[in-house]
Amino acid sequence: MTTFDPSIPSTTESGARRESDAHSLSVGPDGPLMLHDVALVEKLARFDRERVPERSPHAKGSGAFGELEITADVSKWTKANFLQQGKKTRMLARFSTVAGELGSPDTWRDVRGFALKFYTDEGNFDMVGNNTPVFFVRDPIKFADFIHSQKRLPDSGLRSGNMQWEFWTMSPESAHQVAYLMGDRGLPKSWRHMNGYSSHTYLWVNEAGDKTWVKYHFHTEQGVENMTNEEAGKLAGEDADYHRRDLFEAIKGGDHPSWKASVQLMPYDEAKDYRFNPFDLTKTLSHADYPLHEVGRFTLNENPVNHYAQIEQAAFSPSNTVPGTGVSPDKMLLGRVFSYPDAHRNRIGTNANQLPVNAPLSPTNSYDKEGSMQFHHTGSAPVYAPNSYGRSYQDAQGPVDNGWESDGTLIRAAYTLHAEDDDFGQAHTLVRDVYSDDERARLVETVSGSLVPDVEEPVLSRVFEYWRKIDQEVGDAIEKAYQQSKGDQVPGGDPVDGQPDASLPERDTNAG
Repeated sequence: MTTFDPSIPSTTESGARRESDAHSLSVGPDGPLMLHDVALVEKLARFDRERVPERSPHAKGSGAFGELEITADVSKWTKANFLQQGKKTRMLARFSTVAGELGSPDTWRDVRGFALKFYTDEGNFDMVGNNTPVFFVRDPIKFADFIHSQKRLPDSGLRSGNMQWEFWTMSPESAHQVAYLMGDRGLPKSWRHMNGYSSHTYLWVNEAGDKTWVKYHFHTEQGVENMTNEEAGKLAGEDADYHRRDLFEAIKGGDHPSWKASVQLMPYDEAKDYRFNPFDLTKTLSHADYPLHEVGRFTLNENPVNHYAQIEQAAFSPSNTVPGTGVSPDKMLLGRVFSYPDAHRNRIGTNANQLPVNAPLSPTNSYDKEGSMQFHHTGSAPVYAPNSYGRSYQDAQGPVDNGWESDGTLIRAAYTLHAEDDDFGQAHTLVRDVYSDDERARLVETVSGSLVPDVEEPVLSRVFEYWRKIDQEVGDAIEKAYQQSKGDQVPGGDPVDGQPDASLPERDTNAG
């Protein structure tokens, strides 16, 4: 039997000592990640192959086809053809839970995946987001560890609140997302009644080559509705596929759900000195600083005719961009650009993009060849570039139009801190200024209840301190509620007085 020796530092699979399990190798603190970061690539590539054929995160879900219609003129910011006013584009949406397996209930408290694929005239454009505008970690080297902490214990095979809370409390950057998750929006009434967000900051480029940073928001036109812990628990036992059934039956009955598509736009040069790092996935951009611009809407009006072929085999990846769009220095986004298609090649196969649900509607001319289950091919045409037999290839050199500047030495570090960057500030704003009295009370009940089954010291004390750093009164109330649930009354820790901030418009500023 193999056990771990606490005196041995973490290593690569070949036995070499890891330099870091928290920071990827980048060009300066805000620069691009490096392909030769063996620790990062090994961790992501190994993680991508943990489940066959089930997805590792986002295993349980479903989706539908529909159409995106652009109703506003955004040509001053992007030349992307599918984003021009009046354009209609066929699309696929997939909604999911993150931590559960294929057979898990839809109504577990969890972040919901919100993945979109647009079949544009210039190739597929994919958006892999969630129903929250932030995420738990900001560096992809921690992603596998995060997912492991949400899955199951190695000995009993049971899920563990102690394991979840240990990771969260030892990763303070998770505070903003955890505050969302433990709030009302951790239990959406249905997929039709939740918003979606790109979460990441992306790049737009116009015809003149001007660049703009962009965040995508998709607001449900059915209205945001959530359920209580009691309702979710009841449904988990009575109808584990409740959300899947709700979406399918609504569309089948002609009740086609729709979402308003909006964007936040940041001028390219303002990213460097903005008060929050716009490429930190644990942060939001204030709507007061960068208001929403409505650009269109999408409607889901077509159910799959074969769930496995059209939903289970669907592959979404932020590496699927089109001219006029691009990625950003967001480290999690850069990690996903590699990891998502790598996971698809493992889970579905080398030629996953040739499956009808993943194939672009636009013509392709790829020099990728052979591999498992190849269907499309180029006959006897040259399989190499350059060639002199008429098969086209590109050999452009020089700066790319959707890139950005970076300089610095190769380091492992967190992002450069901006004026108001910290791990708990935006989480505090969410809990204190956005949540209502009742929402805060339910948050306290949810968090304290999640600690009762198996959270133990030293994790338990760290949970109380974690929440006090988010909000002192909420942290005190969580500890008091926990002690009362255990039959112990302790002094101190007044209940949340819940006096909301009078500036209710701030709800939109921070909640997306």
